[in-house]
Amino acid sequence: MAAGRGEFFRSFLEGLERQLAQQGPGRRPPVRGRGKPGSGGLQAGPDHRRAGGRRQKRRPTAAPSPASGSDHSRLEPRTEEKETDFLQRLPSEILVKILSYLDAASLFCISHVSKLFQQLANDDVMWHKIYMSEFGSQTWKPKSLDDAAVQRGPAGAGDQSVGHWKKMYFKTVAGQEMSKWRRKLRDISPYTGLPRQTEWVLRNLNVSWELMVCDCWGQEHRMEQSRAYFFESSVIIRWSGGSFTSYHHISSIQLHGVRKETLRSPDVRKPDWRSLILKLDMRTQPGRFIGKDRLIKLMYLSPGVIIGVWRGQSSVAFIMVSLHFHKLVEKSLLGSPVCPYSEPLDRPPAYNLDPEFGLHGYTLHFVLHNTGTEIMSGLFHQLSCRTAQIQQGLVELKVISRNDLSQHRSLSGNVKLPWKSDALEGSVENCCIMTLTLLDEFQKPFWCVSSPIFITMAKRPLSFDYGGEHFLMEYGNSDGKVKMMLVWLKEQKQFFLISLTVYVSVFKVNAHFSRDYGS
Repeated sequence: MAAGRGEFFRSFLEGLERQLAQQGPGRRPPVRGRGKPGSGGLQAGPDHRRAGGRRQKRRPTAAPSPASGSDHSRLEPRTEEKETDFLQRLPSEILVKILSYLDAASLFCISHVSKLFQQLANDDVMWHKIYMSEFGSQTWKPKSLDDAAVQRGPAGAGDQSVGHWKKMYFKTVAGQEMSKWRRKLRDISPYTGLPRQTEWVLRNLNVSWELMVCDCWGQEHRMEQSRAYFFESSVIIRWSGGSFTSYHHISSIQLHGVRKETLRSPDVRKPDWRSLILKLDMRTQPGRFIGKDRLIKLMYLSPGVIIGVWRGQSSVAFIMVSLHFHKLVEKSLLGSPVCPYSEPLDRPPAYNLDPEFGLHGYTLHFVLHNTGTEIMSGLFHQLSCRTAQIQQGLVELKVISRNDLSQHRSLSGNVKLPWKSDALEGSVENCCIMTLTLLDEFQKPFWCVSSPIFITMAKRPLSFDYGGEHFLMEYGNSDGKVKMMLVWLKEQKQFFLISLTVYVSVFKVNAHFSRDYGS
């Protein structure tokens, strides 16, 4: 319908242009009022009289020079000026009537054409009719003073600012759309502490992720995702097969969540909404080498970005990003193209009767996986730390104790990270993805991480209960760190996890629980 109304509007303008062309260069449409002449450069002719009734004297003009040819090119207004001048001379009632045939999306787009259309497209009466036609039959209770004006109608809203009903329309549309997928996210899994329907909502809303790579010359390369690998609490997105710039020439990387509207007609094209999720500056955050195979080497950028670079050269083979499910729908939809979504603070109530409030009752959902398989998964309850155990500004939560053999567990399969670029593929050994979800005693997400992690050989034996080689896996950021100890069992040809410790920043605990634990 929007395309049909737009075609009607264009046909109407073309008819006006043909009528203006048939009048000839010597005739002009009548001027309404005494305003300044339009932008078409039309001046008062010799037959126009002053207010006193005397004929206005005609100023002598110099004859055109032979070199200049005919003077019509200088006196004739340009085509664009003719159109603007003619539209400005039309009564506003006619233009508003024409615009009233457009739908909300087309009316919003045409408001960016000129100042004239911007003023007319914000007409409150027109937007009130659009609002009432779509939402007038719905009964709902206003939540604020702005919403209460909806029930009064335009007669009772004379003191409102211009464009009030336009704002109310888009506010209601956004509110209805958000309420649909937020209802789906209310069902929380007791195993992960995250919404069960996160993947379903992302797929149903047609959300994808787009990468924008900027080189050192200021050129931007925008790439759509090649593949998304969904897991229970995270998703891995891969970009490959595109025209990547050289790794050493990358200056910044931006990740956007993109919602693509489902098109009812192939002739109608609506812009996709982009929400900035993260932005990395390669000049201040250089990559870190984490592994290699015979074809590529992996460079890691915090948080969660892996760049595969062809060995022997600096060209990029692929880029992968690991994203945690916590608030991922909001981050992919509710941010702006230049500003990420800001998560609201949800602090628990202060409880002064507990001297160690915020140091106990933690639950950890921990997963090691790659793009295809789950290597290790576990749910650990009642993690705690005493005040005396706080050291170096970190709260220590022992998940798997090195001295308790009953807690040790094996890792299924090999620790490796498969990759793919065009027709080539492979896997990097001793590297995988760690997805961590730490819940507080109210079962609310407290610290959420999804990031690459790799194995390094320990300098000395970590446990005398095992005779194999000992290894470490470590991760850290400003909120905390993770430390794992592993043993390689040659007979079973697999790793055995003998220790897992999570450290949380005291500053993060104090800010969340309104406490003042020392470092």
